[in-house]
Amino acid sequence: MTAETAPSTVVTGAEGGGGGAHQHAASKTPLLYYDQECAKVEAWLDEHPEFMQDYFLRKATRQVVDSWLVTHATSTSSMTQSSTGESPTQPTGGSSRGGSGATTPVRKISAHEFERGGLLKPIVTTIDGTPTFLVTPSPDSTSNCTSTHHMATNNNMHNSNAAQASQRRSRIELRHLDEKELIFELVKDICNELDVRSLCHKILQNVSMLLRADRGSLFLVQGSTCGGRCLVSKLFDVCSRSTLEEMEKKEEIKIQWGHGIVGFVAESGEQVNIPDAYKDNRFNHDIDLMTGYRTRTLLCMPIKDCNGEVIGVAQVINKQGESCFTTNDEKIFASYLQFCGIGLRNAQLYETSQLEVKRNQVLLDLARMIFEEQSTIEHMVYRILTHTQSLIQCQRVQVLLLHQASKGSSFSRVFDLEASDMECEDVDSRTSPFESRFPINIGVTGFVATTGETLNIADAYSHESFDRSVDEGTNFRHKSILCMPIKNSSGQIIGVIQLVNKFDDLAFTRNDENFVEAFSIFCGMGIHNTHMYEKAVVAMAKQSVTLEVLSYHASASLDEAHRLKSYVVPSSKKLRLLDFTFDDIHMSDDETLKACLRMFMDLDLIERFHIDYEVLCRWLSSVKKNYRNVTYHNWRHAFNVAQMMFSIISATQWWKVFGDIECLALVIACLCHDLDHRGTNNSFQIKASSPLAQLYSTSTMEHHHFDQCIMILNSPGNQILGNLSSEEYSRVVKVLEDAILSTDLAVYFRKRGSFFNVVRTHDNWVHEDNRELLRGMTMTVCDLAAITKPWEIEKRVSTQSLIFSRVRQHFIFASFSLTALIILNSCPDNIFRGSFLSLNKIMYVSVYIYIYIYNFRVLIDVFLQCLRMKYF
Repeated sequence: MTAETAPSTVVTGAEGGGGGAHQHAASKTPLLYYDQECAKVEAWLDEHPEFMQDYFLRKATRQVVDSWLVTHATSTSSMTQSSTGESPTQPTGGSSRGGSGATTPVRKISAHEFERGGLLKPIVTTIDGTPTFLVTPSPDSTSNCTSTHHMATNNNMHNSNAAQASQRRSRIELRHLDEKELIFELVKDICNELDVRSLCHKILQNVSMLLRADRGSLFLVQGSTCGGRCLVSKLFDVCSRSTLEEMEKKEEIKIQWGHGIVGFVAESGEQVNIPDAYKDNRFNHDIDLMTGYRTRTLLCMPIKDCNGEVIGVAQVINKQGESCFTTNDEKIFASYLQFCGIGLRNAQLYETSQLEVKRNQVLLDLARMIFEEQSTIEHMVYRILTHTQSLIQCQRVQVLLLHQASKGSSFSRVFDLEASDMECEDVDSRTSPFESRFPINIGVTGFVATTGETLNIADAYSHESFDRSVDEGTNFRHKSILCMPIKNSSGQIIGVIQLVNKFDDLAFTRNDENFVEAFSIFCGMGIHNTHMYEKAVVAMAKQSVTLEVLSYHASASLDEAHRLKSYVVPSSKKLRLLDFTFDDIHMSDDETLKACLRMFMDLDLIERFHIDYEVLCRWLSSVKKNYRNVTYHNWRHAFNVAQMMFSIISATQWWKVFGDIECLALVIACLCHDLDHRGTNNSFQIKASSPLAQLYSTSTMEHHHFDQCIMILNSPGNQILGNLSSEEYSRVVKVLEDAILSTDLAVYFRKRGSFFNVVRTHDNWVHEDNRELLRGMTMTVCDLAAITKPWEIEKRVSTQSLIFSRVRQHFIFASFSLTALIILNSCPDNIFRGSFLSLNKIMYVSVYIYIYIYNFRVLIDVFLQCLRMKYF
């Protein structure tokens, strides 16, 4: 092979590409020989670059040069766009500062860039109810799935476009082909092109060559059927020798749907062949005035996809030779455009898939940004606001969190961010957004929070939900508004996100809605997770309290349980447990424990619930040990409360009303109702901001007593409820909680009226609600029963509880009658003063309950006898 013949072989192969005499001859050569020869030629050219350059300058045709320019222009444009990732029309509204990750956009991209790829799919719900933004193929697009999958799996497809472009035949060679061969060659030219602009340019060049037209234009359909469609073209007046680089410099032309010849063809789906354009009233003469070109003949046809939907319109102008476009031209044009429709749809699908990939990358980055820092609600919402403003590019963003108990009627917190805030000096160090700077447009946000629907308002002042008064007295004016609900993983609305005034006075688009909808899902999960984190912090405080308690208290030892187990338990009569004037002053601690065992025996709780006797002994010892050595709320007080409950249940036979499970729960509640009492009341705990107050907002100490009770019941060796069924255990715990919380006088006064109504109407105690009221009132009676004892017992108890009584003296003084105050002021005797205080408690707390219940007659007789002995 000589130096002259080697280059000649290469050029012929490059220009011949798809047909001609040379290819037919070459096709008879074995493929192996052809590949070897090409490899040798290519290697020789690589070793002689000077010869290749000289040959190219001397022999290359204009078509080869154009193909080289098209290939390198497309490649360079693609690389530039992917490397920068910025839209040329994107405003510089976001901050580019470094530092805080919260103020730096995750990607230098605006949602506006995605508009050129058409409408992206919104969030959809799968069959299992999971929201997703990954598009599933529709039945109508099944025919395109194979080609789309083939494009996705071929990683080098786009790179091969350059090679295909360089193999296009020259115009001279194409003129020697017959009609069928020419169409086949031009179809091959576009079949592997996936760039929409390059494909449109090739289509126009090819149809101009097919029909011998002077130039052509191609318009693509944009928009949806419901949202208004239009025809857009950046490739206008393309001739056979035009380059893509030249066309890129022209401005975009937009034609309304149904207007002009192109709009008519798109709307009707019919072709138009006009021999004289100026005689057709649909022709727009302004185009010729703008371009300086005179249109004579015109052939315009729709481009349809495989489903028959119009996706574009192609037109050719001025057939060469001063003649009109013939019927044969129409057939050729229609035949070629059928293939163009398939190729154009595939290219659009490929472009949409690329935009979907970029969209998913943006959303994944936003999700990563949200989930990497969830310490506080303020910091979480600030990150949401900054990245939303960067993505959508609007003047103001607001996040409004709903009050959980309001069911959408009010907002607990309102966070806001303006575009100008991103230019402040403290933007890098700021970790929380501004709050409540701007008035709330409750008409819009309230509607979204209540209904869960999205509002996209192009003109705020023309919308019925917008309240114009929010702009009064300010320099701000609402124009466009996009408002969406924020939901947690359960679909519950927890807030609202509102975007106001998109940049350049544009309206928010469907793409903006789809982006914000997808992003709001991550926001909802992030806010929900932050709430859960804050709850975990509270749980850690609870654990701290528990550790503190466990360090002070411990379960009773087995030796104590064995010792108690070995004792002989006296009878109730000997212990006087059924006596309402019972006094424990002469009893030792061990005797009080034996008395507790007798209560369990006489109520038949040990046999009924299969309680291990040794476990019961250890549990009683542990309960006694978990009472602190305080003045009043100690083990002796709990024992006396349990004794009074035992006496009432036995004397009134209420064990028939309550049943075994509730009797067991009431006895346990009496023994445990003041566990780990610190000698201070709920008000003190709240004012001191103690860990207990952080755990419980109401009935602080009572909730703590219940938690301690459950802790001991679940401690190894103290599980007296271990042989109960799951249903029985749940029932005992429920009654136990209600009973202990009822010892809070605030709960008593809240429920007392309902209890009196039940008694007055002689309602049945079988109903659970009525029995719950009765259990609560009985717990209060037993808790205060010490002051109803004979004077010597009451005086001792009153002295012990003097300090505690003074803490609650505001309640006691408010309960005095006028006569009582006069008597109290006229008697300086402190003993009488304390006894009169006790009388007041009986009258305003306990006696009211006794006189309403017939079965309490036996109690009333005893208590009145005690009163006469003490005061009269």
